[in-house]
Amino acid sequence: MITVTEATATAVTLKRLSDEGVSIWLDDLSRKRIESGNLAELIENRHVVGVTTNPSIFQAAIGSGEGYEEQLADLAVRGVTVDEAVRMMTTADVRAAADVLRPVFETTGGRDGRVSIEVDPRLANDTAATIAEAKQLAWLVDRPNVMIKIPATEAGLPAITEVIGLGISVNVTLIFSLERYRAVMDAYLAGLERAHASGIDLAGVHSVASFFVSRVDSEIDKRLAKIGTDEALALKGRAALANARLAYEAYEDVFNGARWTALAPSAAHKQRPLWASTGVKDPAYKDTLYVDELVAPGTVNTMPEGTLNATADHGDIHGDAVTGGYPQARADLAAVEALGISYDEVVGQLEDEGVSKFEAAWEDLLEAVATSLRGKGVEGE
Repeated sequence: MITVTEATATAVTLKRLSDEGVSIWLDDLSRKRIESGNLAELIENRHVVGVTTNPSIFQAAIGSGEGYEEQLADLAVRGVTVDEAVRMMTTADVRAAADVLRPVFETTGGRDGRVSIEVDPRLANDTAATIAEAKQLAWLVDRPNVMIKIPATEAGLPAITEVIGLGISVNVTLIFSLERYRAVMDAYLAGLERAHASGIDLAGVHSVASFFVSRVDSEIDKRLAKIGTDEALALKGRAALANARLAYEAYEDVFNGARWTALAPSAAHKQRPLWASTGVKDPAYKDTLYVDELVAPGTVNTMPEGTLNATADHGDIHGDAVTGGYPQARADLAAVEALGISYDEVVGQLEDEGVSKFEAAWEDLLEAVATSLRGKGVEGE
């Protein structure tokens, strides 16, 4: 537990980050975190104003079984299917977290205080099923501060438009490429236009676009190391920041354009960029790299708890670290391309791997729950 003295000492950097216009969200959730009061503590003492989840997070939380024993026993007695059991447990956690964050939601006018839950990752390439799942999740959680996560696959794009058009707030996930990011923003604006035409109040519709960061460096750095020249090695650790900064440039372009200008008077909200995968994977890099160097107004940074704690302890928040860096960002990505590393190939591979990793985590979660149900005398289907 964080003491008052510790909270005061460590909150300064996080407050500075928040004051720069960055919403701090926690990239983790478990029943233990909710019931112990830890989530409420992070909100009070560490400027956390939102929560994101994904299949890997739920697999780690529910797979451990801790805190879920009673509900698993009840589900076993009822004889529910494994898929139903998983959805009942995950939506229960998201609902409870949404309740903890409800005061933040209300004081920020719905901008923050959000909890995200992802559609079944096995549906990533099925538009109709993704739409149906998103509607079902919104109904199951039944909280105004829930966001439904939809992957930014080609099949996900029309689903984003449809779900936003129904007035459901969306967190678009697994964005790696600048081209796909522009398509995501286009899908969001199309959804807002559809919602407005249907008479839906746009003031209640929010969205974030989760642009993944560290995985870009992981893949490109690996290829740079294989090339091994001084020129290649000098580019390590620069591609992910460059990619994210150019994404913010695209955001500024789209949300200063004519299409947005036409929607803004209807109380529409910009789709904020969310920096995801901000935990540093290479120990050679500072562990707050993807926080310190991606400070920009109107953004969200969703962090694993380790990154949150590191930022509180020794983060270096020095104002806007993004908007002045567009020329250098373009030069860095061009230099990577000049060495024969295909940007399009890398981001395409990362999207495929991202979907596959979440599918595998979901399957592991299903198996863990099936085992638990069997252990309580029920054969999961």
